[in-house]
Amino acid sequence: MQSENSCIIAIEIGTNAVRVVAFDLAGNTLASMKGSYPTFHPQPDFSEQDPEQVFITMLYVLKNMLNDHIHPRKLHVAHICFSASMHSVMMIDKNGVPLGNAIIWADSRAKKETEKLRNSPAGKALYKATGTPLHPMSPLFKIAWLKNNDKEHFKKTSKFIQLKTYIIHQLTGSYVLDYSLGSATGLMNIHKIGWDSDALHYAGIKADMLADLVPVLTSAGSLKKAYQKALKLKADTKVIVGASDGCLATLGAGVWEEGKATITIEDSGALRVMGDKILDDPKMRVFNYLITERCYVSGGPTNNGGVIFEWFARQFGDFKRPYDIEYTLKELIAEAARVDTGANGLLFLPYLLGERAPIWNPNARGMYFGVNINHERQHFIRATLEGILFEIYSIGKILEEHVKITSLSINGSFASIPLCAQIISNMFNKPVSISQNNYSVGLGAYLLSATEMGIFKSIHDATRSIKVPEQYFPQKERYNTYQKYFEIFESLSNKLAGDFENIVKLQ
Repeated sequence: MQSENSCIIAIEIGTNAVRVVAFDLAGNTLASMKGSYPTFHPQPDFSEQDPEQVFITMLYVLKNMLNDHIHPRKLHVAHICFSASMHSVMMIDKNGVPLGNAIIWADSRAKKETEKLRNSPAGKALYKATGTPLHPMSPLFKIAWLKNNDKEHFKKTSKFIQLKTYIIHQLTGSYVLDYSLGSATGLMNIHKIGWDSDALHYAGIKADMLADLVPVLTSAGSLKKAYQKALKLKADTKVIVGASDGCLATLGAGVWEEGKATITIEDSGALRVMGDKILDDPKMRVFNYLITERCYVSGGPTNNGGVIFEWFARQFGDFKRPYDIEYTLKELIAEAARVDTGANGLLFLPYLLGERAPIWNPNARGMYFGVNINHERQHFIRATLEGILFEIYSIGKILEEHVKITSLSINGSFASIPLCAQIISNMFNKPVSISQNNYSVGLGAYLLSATEMGIFKSIHDATRSIKVPEQYFPQKERYNTYQKYFEIFESLSNKLAGDFENIVKLQ
């Protein structure tokens, strides 16, 4: 049932937190709430989360949102639309009980499995079929690792599912996975839109051990009666499966037309384009994820986004307000703004978490290069900031081997900092606009739900409703300077591959 007092709720299962945002039917934000949960690192290269903790956090935040902002205004929740980070995988038994923690995208334990397949004909064939670069992030390799290293739980596993699938199943009883997240598993054939037989064979599983693949606009069914009662929601509230955070961030940025690209930087980051063609990269550096049939989001992700600047802040920032990381970050940004382009000859490789695009090297490590006696803290701040953005620029260079990019839209809490926006414009030598709604993932979820409800005729029409004015323009002199620095940045990233591997072995 749809009426003037209806609203749409977007729920994002992010890397470090769940975000719940309510929109009216015109796309205006009514309220938002956030709840955090930890990531565990029981061994080097391991990154895990407790699925029960994630679910309970989601439920707690959703209930508070409804009780504080929705029910007092007597609003009717028409849709709940989900999004989630890509590449998670967890094992459940025949009763749906988790067999351990969920392994998330940042986990790189499957290095050996990846390397063994990467340079083989079979690996190249899998990349062409699935559109997912060969990297330990991929659930394909995580499942292969579990098969080789956790045989006891592997044998007990009834299904391998993602965190979003687990949460939707808890709420509705359905085991479903949208095309968007499915195409990021390394197990889905994006040409045939189904689980790929060669990928399944490599992982050692059958198709019925995975969730059912469904379009992004699919309803997972009604909420279980217990949750209808606990959340005070009506039976006609639709649970929409939704898509990945990356795909929805691209939709929410209004990136559909040729020549447009979007940059998202939160903890991690990505640069993406959207189109009706798969970008076939011979070096397997570009991902191709599906939103709907013949609609692909292509690009590259970086592990090392805002989380790296936050790391710097925690290690070297002045906490004048105890425990106030936001205040410290702002102070550091202001200090960086006083330093000119290039940080007086100081470069930073931001690979503290290994790296995905474009070098796809889980062993990559961070480094400050060019340090001299005249460098002060402010230079290190500026170099750290520029290093993170050089990595985004390196992804853009790869994409421009395949498509022409004339303008950029940026979103995410880190990317939308004015200094970062201007640096991005200068590095790319392109105009940059900042989304008026920094939370483009939630806005993308709204667009999906609004399309399903008939407010928009198609997803394409929905993205056209997003108006993002250009706000930053490139400064030619600084672009030329950045080109010289980037040449060194790129050279170091490639030359040090062997040393990265050697230093990791010493840990």
